[in-house]
Amino acid sequence: MKIALITDIHANAQAFSAVLEHAQTQGVTDYALLGDFVGYGGDPGWVLDKVRELVSQGAVAVLGNHDAAVAKGEAPTMRDEAQAAVIWTHARLTAEQLVFLAQLPLSVTVEDRLFVHANAFDPGGWAYVQGRLEAMRSLHATSSRFTFCGHMHEPMLYHLSGTGKAGEFTPTAGVTIPLLPNRQWLVIPGSCGQPRDGNPAACYAIFDSLSGDLNFQRVPYDVEGAAASIRAAGLPERLAERLLTGQ
Repeated sequence: MKIALITDIHANAQAFSAVLEHAQTQGVTDYALLGDFVGYGGDPGWVLDKVRELVSQGAVAVLGNHDAAVAKGEAPTMRDEAQAAVIWTHARLTAEQLVFLAQLPLSVTVEDRLFVHANAFDPGGWAYVQGRLEAMRSLHATSSRFTFCGHMHEPMLYHLSGTGKAGEFTPTAGVTIPLLPNRQWLVIPGSCGQPRDGNPAACYAIFDSLSGDLNFQRVPYDVEGAAASIRAAGLPERLAERLLTGQ
């Protein structure tokens, strides 16, 4: 089956819609939603309702740090603009939506696949996989052959061989990557709603659980519309501006 790996949507309805439409054209049958559904963007209710719909149809969904902050209604360790978005979002979600966020698991394991937002070694500590060192720590913390995580807003791929040799790879969108069976893999699809690699197009990836093939994807979307939604909400201008440049 083909699994769409989608993470860090951040209340961006335009990006999420475009990615879901694109996934349908690629023969995707299943979805893994890797957290941070809210925060930053102007359409948290719409995004959450779509996530809940997918979960009701069998999709995997895990808790992100922005989701946890919004569910609690506080974000004391976040930067000012992120805190503003958390407070604004909490006030606009229904009780049912907040309960859904609060009840999301930190991680889900399905067969040989681990789904988590930040990392495998301390999912609730929200440490970033910023490079090979953190990636290896995460891979050593699980027996799963595949780890799929978000949190980092740039697409990346890491692997660990049976002899302990580690490697990393910056993927090219649309190029098929066979995930060889004699290695452990850590896949970071990149952010759907807040890309930060200088390319504003939405990120996601497709994993074929039968062949072991992985494809990273970039999907253009209505960035101006997403920015306008942020401005209409009265959220910090910086949150709108960064969408336009992918920063």
